[in-house]
Amino acid sequence: MLARPSRAAGHSLRVPSARHACAARRIPGGNMANARLLIVDDDKLLRWSLRERLQDAGYETLEAGTLREAEARLGEGVDMVLLDQRLPDGSGLELLRKIRKHEPELPILMMTGHSSVEQAVEAMREGAYHYARKPLNLDEMSMLVSRALEASRLRREVHSLRTRNHAPFTFDAIIGESPAMRQAKALLEKVARTPASTILITGESGTGKDLAAKAVHYNSDRAGAPLMNITCSALQETLLESELFGHEKGAFTDARTRKKGLLELADGGTVFLDEIGEMTPNLQAKILRFLEDKVFRRVGGVADIRVNVRIVAATNRDLGALVRKGSFREDLFYRLRVLPIALPPLRERTGDVPLLVEHYIATYEREFRKTVRGLTPGAMQLLEDHPWPGNVRELRNAIERAVLVSEADRLDVEDFQMLSSEARAASTRFLLPPAGVDFEALERDLVVQALERTAGNQTQAAVLLNMTRDQVRYRVERFGLEALARHGDHHGPH
Repeated sequence: MLARPSRAAGHSLRVPSARHACAARRIPGGNMANARLLIVDDDKLLRWSLRERLQDAGYETLEAGTLREAEARLGEGVDMVLLDQRLPDGSGLELLRKIRKHEPELPILMMTGHSSVEQAVEAMREGAYHYARKPLNLDEMSMLVSRALEASRLRREVHSLRTRNHAPFTFDAIIGESPAMRQAKALLEKVARTPASTILITGESGTGKDLAAKAVHYNSDRAGAPLMNITCSALQETLLESELFGHEKGAFTDARTRKKGLLELADGGTVFLDEIGEMTPNLQAKILRFLEDKVFRRVGGVADIRVNVRIVAATNRDLGALVRKGSFREDLFYRLRVLPIALPPLRERTGDVPLLVEHYIATYEREFRKTVRGLTPGAMQLLEDHPWPGNVRELRNAIERAVLVSEADRLDVEDFQMLSSEARAASTRFLLPPAGVDFEALERDLVVQALERTAGNQTQAAVLLNMTRDQVRYRVERFGLEALARHGDHHGPH
């Protein structure tokens, strides 16, 4: 038996949490077991009739004949209110408004013998579940109560589920206290609160752009609507277009039925376009049109479809460089970067490494049911010195692997042997920047460095570049570097 709260003093409106607890159990027939209903009506006979019918259905009932009595009884904890429109000391709408202010999820069924269309509309606008006219049909009232309680239960379950699902996507879940990360998180929080329709998140692979996009969505006014995401490099142009915009039946060979695209499915919410730098020029033009006009057409369609969607785009490429090369539309670039947010690579915020290590150890310690108390000083130094070309994703994978294979309660250097090997390999090779390189400019720069280091001796420069002397001479002439090169260089530099 559930404990009931004591009666509240005065006339303050209070619906205790016990109401939510009793609403979780059910009895046969679909009614909520032990649900407590408050019947508010000045007609004693009507209250008696409702009480008998609803108690037979398994409900507990409370009664009140005035607004004053009703406010006092609300303090005893109720799951639903059956409320008369006209009461001796005022209008039931007055109590409806008060309840809505303090308990917006409490279902209220209005009753009246003097109904009008205007009154019904006003009651529904104020949040009443239903508006019943007298004389009441008791069987119908029992059915309405059952439906209202079920709807209330489902709303609470959905709210609870959303709360649990959204918990990993708070801004606190973005780990980092370095100045660069604090600035990025502050911008993300500010952007989430704005109605801005376009956001561009940039950063190397593994910096957490997808997590940032989810945090923006789930901490915005759009959190109750869908978040749809797609990786632009994962599909061919025709498939990507169909996924984004949908298609009409018969639009192409396999289009056997009409299909809604992600933009349509996400109406009111967010679409996350990852790796937008890989999108083809044809699709770039269509996305630009959508961003400008807020309308699109399904593939094979002729009608414009208008939706309210926020676009969060992300890329690990330098879109400005792509614009200069002609592979990305300049107008789309400027349209996307209205609100640009750059996530720094991990090598530029190594002070965050211990925080990330602690977070991922706790995560995988629970997942693998192991006890890991931290890292040895040597292991932590290894992680702080590692260049992390894969950024946070690489660090997460390294911790996962180490927790899984380690037999000790503290992770040591040997638990990161693969990481050590990768670091040694990385130290002997060049790392390709995320935005790519101008290979000809890089080649010229390396030849210049070799000539400067050898005081213009082309033979020794060839040794540094692992080339023949003729290959170096060819590049000296090709790049116009004669001023740096000495011709009689077989004796070496002086």
